[in-house]
Order: sequence, then structure tokens, then C-alpha cells
Amino acid sequence: MEECPRCSSPLERLSLADVTTVACSQCGYADVPVEHEREFPEIESWRDALNRFYDAAETADEE
Repeated sequence: MEECPRCSSPLERLSLADVTTVACSQCGYADVPVEHEREFPEIESWRDALNRFYDAAETADEE
């Protein structure tokens, strides 16, 4: 891979320790593997949210 698959500009070879990759300074393309699975945050229940709110209010009153 000598030219960018996005814009056809020349690619630069970048190395850090024993890892080497290529990147394009024109369009920002980087040949870096990534995971595309989304991690969904745990949904807080109304009960937990209200308990957190009341706990925070009690802590603020004590200070």
C-alpha cells in the first residue's frame, strides 16, 4: 500500500517500538485496526437515580 485508499496521496510509514503502520497526512487516513462493537452503558433505574440524588443531598447537608 503506497498510496492512500481515500485520496491517492502518498502514505507515510510510522513506527513506535515494534509496531509499524501507515498514515496519510492529507486526509488523515490511518491503517489502524479498530473494534466496531458498541458497548452500551448500564441503564440506571429510577429507584437507583433517586437514591443517588437523595444520598448526594444528605452528604451536602452534612458538610
